Formats: sequence, C-alpha cells, structure tokens
Amino acid sequence: MEELSATKGPADEWANRRGNRRGQKSIRAAIARSLPEDEDFDAVGWSKRLLRWAVAFVLLPFCLVTAWTLVMQFSHATLHQRFWQSAEFWHFAIGVLVMVGWFWSGLMHSVFLRLYVLGHEFTHGMVVTCLGGKVSGFHVSTEGGYITTNKTNWVIALSPYFVPIWSIEAAVLYGLLKVFADFSVEWDKLFYAVIGLTWAFHLVWTLWMLPREQPDLQENGTFLSLVLICFGNVLVLAGLLCVAGKGSLWEHARGFGMEWLRHAATWGDRVWYWANQGIAWTCKEWLF
Repeated sequence: MEELSATKGPADEWANRRGNRRGQKSIRAAIARSLPEDEDFDAVGWSKRLLRWAVAFVLLPFCLVTAWTLVMQFSHATLHQRFWQSAEFWHFAIGVLVMVGWFWSGLMHSVFLRLYVLGHEFTHGMVVTCLGGKVSGFHVSTEGGYITTNKTNWVIALSPYFVPIWSIEAAVLYGLLKVFADFSVEWDKLFYAVIGLTWAFHLVWTLWMLPREQPDLQENGTFLSLVLICFGNVLVLAGLLCVAGKGSLWEHARGFGMEWLRHAATWGDRVWYWANQGIAWTCKEWLF
C-alpha cells in the first residue's frame, strides 16, 4: 500500500490552513494525521453521512444498555457487597480525586498536556502496528501531535479516546515486577491508587480534548465517533469492575453479560410497548 503522508506542522496550524473561517486558536494537541493533507472532511457525501448516522443510532441503544448495566452492577457491589468499604476502592478513589483536583488546579498543565499527547500518539502507533500497519513518523509537542502511517480505520483513529494507555502500562509494569519480586499488600494498595490516577488522567484529558474539533473524530463522522468513544469507555469501566470484584474474572464477566441481556430485554419490551401505543394512537387520530 502506498504510504500516506502526515501533516508536517502543528495540528492547529493545519486546521487553520483548512479554513480561516473557523477562526479557532485552541490547541489541537491530540491529533494523529494519517490522511493526505488535502483530505477535506466536509466533502463526504450525504449517503456516507446518512450511513454513519444510521450506524450510530443502531449502536446507541447497546451503549445505553451497557452503561445502565454498569451502573446497576456497581450499585449492587457497593451497597450489597460493601465494595465501597474495600481498600482497593478507596485507594482507586483517592487516585481519581488527586488527578481531578490537579487537573482543575492547572498546575504543570503543559507537562501533563505533553504526556497526554505522547500517550495519545503512542496508542495510535501501537494499534497501527497490531493491525499490520507501519508507522514511519511520530511527532509530539504541546502544539500538536501526529503519526505518519500507511493504514487507517476507525479503530486506529478512535483508540486513544477509550484506551487508558498509561493505566495499561502501569498494570503491565507492576505485573512484570511481581514476577521477579514479592510485594506486600501495601504495594497492591498503591497500585490501585496509581490505576485510579492514570485512569482519571485519561478521562479528564479526553473530555478536555473532545470539544476541540479533533480530525480523529471527523474522519469517521463526529456523532458516530462520539458514540463509539462512549461505548468503548463504558466497556473499559465494565472490565475494571469485573477485575476488581471478588471471585474469578469469568464469573463476573458472565454475570455482567446475563444482567446486560436482562436489561436489554426489559428495555426492548418497553420500547415495543410504547411503539405499539404510539401507532395505535396515531391510527385512531387519523383514521377515525
């Protein structure tokens, strides 16, 4: 496959070159350009746009049911299994609160911004490599970031928005260290705090980036991309909940799946009932 070139300047400069009519000066820091520079997202045909919207609306109920199941499972674990009293929960929560507070304080903003962009572009590159592509260029700065690659799809474009790369790296590093050394329970508690810290880092910076007109999102349609990002993050949270629960991972995953099916059936039955009621009311009003 012919290798595609990436933009050669900061992402915000590229966006301003596309059209000064937008007049946006905000940082486009977490953008991976894997399309030609002359690619115009506004040139997508109506048929493709309608297809993207249709796919988004099909996926949206699955996302909502998964999110609702996650909330119900977490509530059950918190209230009935006293998950909130566990050391793992509190250390994870402390890590989350520390990162959220640090983010809102604005301290070391440029350092964290560069770290986020590094993780963002590294995730792009990692997914490209896993899918058989080639990365030939990599750039990270507080002004913008990109990779140069010969392969792109929606997984590559959106993966940094739902893959908490620093949490994964922390987990892999801690797992490798435990192979060669024995750690006390206190180290395990610290590990949960680090996971909370890094996951919150991923979440708050992703939320900060999303409103800044990311070409990653425009490449596959903004609405569809947002649905996929939301769905991906919900699945990651569900996986974390299954891992954190007492018992085997398979047992928790199976329980989550059964609850998902129950909620999906309940919601589907209600929607079917409301649809029938609406059709009956419409026929009554218009025909009689």
